[in-house]
Amino acid sequence: MTAALPPGRSCPTAYRYSPRVFDRAPDLEADTLYVVGGLYGNVEALAEITAMVAREPRPAAIAFNGDFHWFDVAGDDFLAVSEAVLRHAATRGNVETEIAGENSGAGCGCAYPADVGDADVARSNEILSRLRETARGHPALRERLGRLPMHLVARVGGARVGIVHGDCASLAGWGFAQEALDSRSHARWIENGFRDARVDAFASSHTCLPATRVFEFAHGRGVVANNGAAGMPNFAGERYGLVTRISVHPARDALYGARVAGAFVETLAVRYDAAAWEDRFVASWPEGSAAHASYFRRITTGPGFARERALPIAA
Repeated sequence: MTAALPPGRSCPTAYRYSPRVFDRAPDLEADTLYVVGGLYGNVEALAEITAMVAREPRPAAIAFNGDFHWFDVAGDDFLAVSEAVLRHAATRGNVETEIAGENSGAGCGCAYPADVGDADVARSNEILSRLRETARGHPALRERLGRLPMHLVARVGGARVGIVHGDCASLAGWGFAQEALDSRSHARWIENGFRDARVDAFASSHTCLPATRVFEFAHGRGVVANNGAAGMPNFAGERYGLVTRISVHPARDALYGARVAGAFVETLAVRYDAAAWEDRFVASWPEGSAAHASYFRRITTGPGFARERALPIAA
């Protein structure tokens, strides 16, 4: 008998869905859509994303695709993030799913793979537990978070876009991580996912590190855009978040991108006030806390991940 996975590494059955769920009428339509994944409670990043959308020369929509909560254990921050996100289209990530209820046995719900150390997993479970305490003080918001869908379908121009937190088969799936996207052994799974979903692109996050990949299938082109994190640095030595912008009009300041079905799928920098965010983070998570141990170095200097690894390539 296979031993049960410990909390933080398991993927609950309720997190899973078939790629065929995306073969439906769109839930939202826009000429320009910002997909914001992994905000992680960063109030400064939320303010900058709002300003970025306001600077667009034409109307733009926002869809938050999960884990918009995480570090925002301060009640005012939790409330500000919740109220701002729920004014827009949104899906729940594993964080929102787990804080909407009591302990499900999944810990943080991250479904971490084996290459993530046990200490990191334990700290994530501790962060989730503390955030759940904050959420208990806002029962109405907690209920709304639990009712958010696990996925959305958007139409941007002629492109159909599947908006997910994890991947095309699970809310906490790692199938759109950079390593998986580049693995030959994973290629058939990706092709089948696109074929069954009948979408031109997937916009995801969850894995917390970015990658955009272009696939040329027998049935047509497909693009996966994983923005990594809107609320944390994504590249070594660079202190800004990332969002995915999908539009019939190209961005003026995209870091990189691809094109599919007449839509530009581009990654933009979220240049939030890094000093203010660091101060806010430390106020809630001082040295010695779980989040400080796991994330402070990334927040101040970026992860050990080179930008070149995220750039779009034909897989």
